[in-house]
Amino acid sequence: MAKNLMLKPSCSNHYLTTASILSPPNAAVSLSKATMAMCSSFCPRINIQFRAKPTFRFSIKPQFSVQFKAFSSQDSTSPPKDEVPARIGFLGLGIMGSPMAQNLIKAGCDVTVWNRTKSKCDPLVSLGAKYKSSPEEVAASCDVTFAMLADPESAAEVAYGKHGAASGMSPGKGYVDVSTVDGPTSKLISTHIKSSGALFLEAPVSGSKKPAEDGQLIFLTAGDKSLYETAAPFLDIMGKSRFYLGDVGNGAAMKLVVNMIMGSMMASFSEGLLLSEKVGLDPKVLVEVITQGAINAPMYSMKGPSMVQSLYPTAFPLKHQQKDLRLALGLAESVCQPTPIAAAANELYKVAKSRGLSDDDFSAVIEALKGKLDKLS
Repeated sequence: MAKNLMLKPSCSNHYLTTASILSPPNAAVSLSKATMAMCSSFCPRINIQFRAKPTFRFSIKPQFSVQFKAFSSQDSTSPPKDEVPARIGFLGLGIMGSPMAQNLIKAGCDVTVWNRTKSKCDPLVSLGAKYKSSPEEVAASCDVTFAMLADPESAAEVAYGKHGAASGMSPGKGYVDVSTVDGPTSKLISTHIKSSGALFLEAPVSGSKKPAEDGQLIFLTAGDKSLYETAAPFLDIMGKSRFYLGDVGNGAAMKLVVNMIMGSMMASFSEGLLLSEKVGLDPKVLVEVITQGAINAPMYSMKGPSMVQSLYPTAFPLKHQQKDLRLALGLAESVCQPTPIAAAANELYKVAKSRGLSDDDFSAVIEALKGKLDKLS
């Protein structure tokens, strides 16, 4: 029995056309100009009024395809009786995964969840999610499964370990890994998923807790283009923009480069705050000056005021920033690219971890510098 996916946005404007997606590798993919424009390498967020509950329509077809159709909100035509909600799986309900899954549920998606600590699933179940006791069961019961895990080891274990998602995958299904991992790990996960006949997309996110809650993440995707097109409506629920970067590994590399820059910026910002205070300046004023100049970044105005008060409410755990720096340095080493600034920043994050700050926000790296300065004063 083949499947047709009908995505029915409840809006007054028509922005999608028919596309055959998630077909066997050699199947033809027909895209109109409108669809091809929408699925360019960079896709900004579609306004929320265009979002709607994706649905599957099952019929007898020679292949599994996906059709995008737009319906006017004024259209009184009832959906076909054989239409059922698209089944979405979500594995990993930590600081990022939980709000991402919540946004899918609130948008009307049929979501099934799993987490190592079952209690983290309870709030989502209360919102309407279903629960399965293993990644394998989630993947087997869903059409597209998302995974948001803390590190490469966890991502690999959940994907193809005992009772992993790969065991529940089959042709016509898709696996979207939104974790931050290194390229080799992502490629290994892809190999295991695709060996089942399913499709794979890596889609690490740029953004932390608040953007995840607000549906303002940036997705850096690579892998099966047809799965990217199928997953696009769900990515648009959880994020503000998405980039398609080609082959598996490119999304992982882009995320590591972005987080390497971010970690280095935070380390340098920390040095500036402490130096300004040491020479008698008000660090609060420094934050103001920076936010009005060419070097401004939202991170400075968001983190600066609390850093001045030695407060580090966790949005992006320090241990994850250090992990990403470590992976980025490994990536740089693999292509013989010197990264001395990132290497120095990585050492500061390691010092902060050794002082018990792993679960604090990554802005707590400033504490590592305070310790060094205290010894010198």
